[in-house]
Amino acid sequence: MFGDNSSAAPAAWTLIQARTAAMGFEMPSEVDTGALLRLLAAAKPGGRLLELGTGTGLATAWLLSGLDASACLISVDVDPMVQGVARDALTDARVRFILADGLDYIRAQAPASFDLIFADAWPGKYEALDETLALLKRGGLYVIDDMLPQPNWPEGHQVRVDALVSRLEAHPDLVVTRLAWASGLIVAARR
Repeated sequence: MFGDNSSAAPAAWTLIQARTAAMGFEMPSEVDTGALLRLLAAAKPGGRLLELGTGTGLATAWLLSGLDASACLISVDVDPMVQGVARDALTDARVRFILADGLDYIRAQAPASFDLIFADAWPGKYEALDETLALLKRGGLYVIDDMLPQPNWPEGHQVRVDALVSRLEAHPDLVVTRLAWASGLIVAARR
């Protein structure tokens, strides 16, 4: 059926999805988000990509499926248990898993050092936004999801989402597109 991206899921995705469900992880990336990430990763040949919030690796698998042989992905998470699912399932030399606080990792990186950043955690999205955006190269892409109301949102979260969207759209160095796709995405390109 048109619009069904699950048939294009990477081989490791099914295993990761089963382990994610078994452990009761409630913040997985959706299939359609993954399909878009694969496309965007493919548009960055030889690129250096950053994923903030590995989770169990569902989005990581999609990003890897879009990378060419000379590209690399760094995936950062603070939770060893959930990231362990990704480490076990994704044995690919193009990915490096970092177990660290996202804020510490962001602050240790050189400006303009990434071609694509998928911020799927508070650090890089609701915390240290300007520092994260400074890591994008010219033409680099910044991607976030969960912009539409989600059942796991904390009380009052809509205000944070609205403020984030406003900040991104007002940023003079970004071209921003809102997508009512999957959980609600924003894709921004650095001018």
